[in-house]
Amino acid sequence: MSPVAAMIRDSARQCMAWLHGWTGLLLGHVLFIICLTGTLTIFKPEISQWMRPEARAVASPAEAILAATRWLQANSKDSTGWYLSAPDDRANIVEASYDSDGVYRTQALDPQTGAPVARETLGGEFFYRLHFELELPYPWGRLLASLAAMTMLVALVTGVIAHKRIFKDVFTFRPFKGQRSWLDGHNGLGVLAMPFHIMITFTGLLTLASLNLPWGMAGAYGEDMATMYADLAPGSVTRAASGEKAALAPLAPMLTTAQRHFGGTPIGRVYVFNPGDKAAVVTVYPSDAEAIGYMPAEISFDGATGHTLKAWTETRTGIRTYQTIYGLHMARFAPSLTRWLYFLGGAMLTMAIATGMVLWIVKRRERAPLSVGNRILERLNVGVLTGAPIGAVAFLIANRLLPLGIVARAETEVSIALWTSGAALALGMVLPPAIGWPVLLGGLAIGCVSAAFLGPIWPDGWPLATVNLLLLGVALALLPVIRRQVQRKRPPAPTRRRAVAT
Repeated sequence: MSPVAAMIRDSARQCMAWLHGWTGLLLGHVLFIICLTGTLTIFKPEISQWMRPEARAVASPAEAILAATRWLQANSKDSTGWYLSAPDDRANIVEASYDSDGVYRTQALDPQTGAPVARETLGGEFFYRLHFELELPYPWGRLLASLAAMTMLVALVTGVIAHKRIFKDVFTFRPFKGQRSWLDGHNGLGVLAMPFHIMITFTGLLTLASLNLPWGMAGAYGEDMATMYADLAPGSVTRAASGEKAALAPLAPMLTTAQRHFGGTPIGRVYVFNPGDKAAVVTVYPSDAEAIGYMPAEISFDGATGHTLKAWTETRTGIRTYQTIYGLHMARFAPSLTRWLYFLGGAMLTMAIATGMVLWIVKRRERAPLSVGNRILERLNVGVLTGAPIGAVAFLIANRLLPLGIVARAETEVSIALWTSGAALALGMVLPPAIGWPVLLGGLAIGCVSAAFLGPIWPDGWPLATVNLLLLGVALALLPVIRRQVQRKRPPAPTRRRAVAT
């Protein structure tokens, strides 16, 4: 290679390294929260089971839906819709969203009795919503998550280009070497699962395409969103309430017809629009636990007569491609081994972001005294990188300690999680990092152990036991990190300053 070509190549790599660092830094803390909660969401049904240990009843999807609709018929008033998700091999409750007397509610219903389960909680749904809504009002949380996903994609691509020895880096780790150790850890975590990281970021970006890429839809439909949604889902049947009351026809024959239409695939979701009205519509969707593509079919019935209104199976290539990309990101199809690989890949991406944020500070501290901006960033790292997982553990502990019958119990759990994270962030900003790291990491370890021992320690069922073992595993993994932080008396002096002193 000529000297000019080598100079151009090195210059391009330096530009990519600069872009990689800054894109990762600007929204690094947001990305850390998104990736942490996304990783936890892989086991959303299992976390929900852990948070409702009293709910042990099981029933088939059709039987559970029938029980839920019987309860809703008796306990909802002037409702405009019931939106029900059936239980499956991983979830043992009916997730119901509905309105009654003008109040919108979300509840977990017992699959046998249809009544709400004893422990009111959002369960794993809290991490799922936090993953892409960030507890911000619509559409700001989703827009911020979209922007963060875009910067992540840029950081991943530029990170690959900036690497000189990408495969060698996977097998290189030099412990206790300061900046080199953090760089090796960041490289290893980022490179080893790179295909997964690119896939999950790209598919995540496309799940919010209507927000981050609205121009195609706006060009084709303008402000006529009703026509757009009708074209996207031609199997849907919508009609306004007639105002004339009519009892809901027996649901069991509709579910049997639906399952036959789906080729034997179990029932996944059932929506009842205008229940109790003559214009009621019952729409049934298959379970997406057995196919990568999301929502491939639906069938709608007249709610008053039970007659089939429309049946639809999606075959359009473009829509099926989008549904497959969506399904790849959601991973509801994934068998156990694939689910654990998703979890491992997500955990590595979360740790790669965390090590990258710490590396930014370590690298600059070894060159010269930190600037004011980098000192603030260092304390933000302590508060956010420990505060987010501490908030997640506080959510689990609140689930165990709050009385079952209190009003707005689910909202109180969320408030405790957010306030605890805020307190950890404040401590991280106030305490010197040399003290803040061990104190907050120690608090996280104690919280993990407490959450594991507050519930049934060895419950009947692997999902609950697995969550307990994961909590104890995290606490165990934190011990050497805390020990290392405690032994560190003070941050190392900058190399340049040490050289002058000698």
